[in-house]
Amino acid sequence: MTRAFLVVIDSVGIGGAPDADEFFNGDVPDTGANTLGHIAAECAAGRADTGRKGPLHLPTLDALGLGAAVTLASGEAPAGLTATPTGAFAAATEVSRGKDTPSGHWEIAGVPVPWDWHTFPDTDPCFPNDMVVQVCQEAGVGGILGNRHSSGTVILDEEGARHMKTGWPICYTSADSVFQIAAHEETFGLERLLDLCRALAPTLHAMKIGRVIARPFVGDADAGFIRTPHRRDFAIAPPAPTLCDWVSGAGKKVHAVGKIGDIFSMQGIDDVVKGKDVDLMAHLNTLVDEAEDGSLTFANFVEFDSEYGHRRDPAGYARHLEWFDSELAKILLRMRADDLMIITADHGNDPTWIGTDHTRERVPVLVHGVGQKDLGRVAFVDIAATIAAHLGVPSHGSGRTFL
Repeated sequence: MTRAFLVVIDSVGIGGAPDADEFFNGDVPDTGANTLGHIAAECAAGRADTGRKGPLHLPTLDALGLGAAVTLASGEAPAGLTATPTGAFAAATEVSRGKDTPSGHWEIAGVPVPWDWHTFPDTDPCFPNDMVVQVCQEAGVGGILGNRHSSGTVILDEEGARHMKTGWPICYTSADSVFQIAAHEETFGLERLLDLCRALAPTLHAMKIGRVIARPFVGDADAGFIRTPHRRDFAIAPPAPTLCDWVSGAGKKVHAVGKIGDIFSMQGIDDVVKGKDVDLMAHLNTLVDEAEDGSLTFANFVEFDSEYGHRRDPAGYARHLEWFDSELAKILLRMRADDLMIITADHGNDPTWIGTDHTRERVPVLVHGVGQKDLGRVAFVDIAATIAAHLGVPSHGSGRTFL
C-alpha cells in the first residue's frame, strides 16, 4: 500500500502572485517579491557569504524542478538553479485572502479560508482596552508590555528587562492575524504562559484572530534574551474537514511533524512531534523508515520563516536551504517505490524585502515518486486532492489531482 509525505518548507515563495499588489509590508505592496529568486541573486552576487559561500547550491531541490518552478511562477530564471528537472514540478497559487500560516496550510489541505481575518491596527497601543483587561485578569497582573506591532526578537530586546522587573506579559502582533504573548519561561513560568494563551484563545478566535501564540524565552538583561523551542500556537479550528480528516476518516494514520498539530487544532491527527528543524528532520527520517502503509506524514519546517525570513537574513536563509537540500537527498534515497512526497510552501517571506512580514507569492510544488512532469500552474487545493487520490481516500474539497 502507498504512503504520502507532505513537507512544507515554511515561507519559501517563488514570486509571481497575481494579487501581490493587494498585500503590503508597511506601505509597500508585495509586487515583485520573490523569496527564492532574490536569495539566489544575493548568493550569486556574493552578498550572502556569511557561514556559506558562492551561488546558491540546491542540487536535490533543483533536480526535482525548483528552478523551473520559479520561472513558471515569476517568469524569472533564478541564478544558479538551472537543472533539467527529473521530478514533477508546479507553481501553486493561493485564493485565501491572507498570506499567513493557517490560510496557506488549510488551503494546501483542501480548505480555503472562507472569511477575512481580523488584524490589529499598526498603532501604539494597538489592542482594544477590553482585550488588555482580560489579559490582566487571566494573568493576575496589573498591566501588559508591548501592545504594538513588532518582530519577536526586537520586542524581547525592547521589553525583556521590564518584563523581568514587573512580571507583566509582553503582548504584540504583526500584519498577520495573530496575538502573541512572550514571557520568561522560568520567572513567569511556561505552564502559566500556556494557560494564559489557552484562556484567551476563545475570545480572540471569535474575533477571527487566527492564532494566539505563546512565545516563551529565557535569559537576562546582561546576557540577552533568546526564545526557546516551546512555542505553542492556539489556532482557530479549520472551517471544514481537511486532508488530515479525510485520511483519518478512512482509517489511516496521520503523523504531524512540527507545528502542524497546532495549525489544525489536532483535528484528524494521530500524533505530533515538535522541536527545532534539525530535530524534525531526524523524526521525518524515522517516519520514512517506519510510517505505516497508507499513512500521511505532514511536516512543517518553520525556521526558514521564523529565523531568516522575518529577520531579513538572506545568508541565513540560504544556509538553511542548503542544509535542507542535503538532508532531503538522503531521504529520497530511502523512499519506497510507491511512496509520494510533495514539497511545497505556505506563503513567501522574502528576506530582501522591506519590513518584516510575509510576502504574497506563489509557492513551489515539487513531487517525488511520479517521474518527470511539468505540471504547470496549479491551485493550493490541488495538493490535497492529489494526495487523497494517491492514498485512495475520498477527496471532499474543490481541488483536482494533478497526477
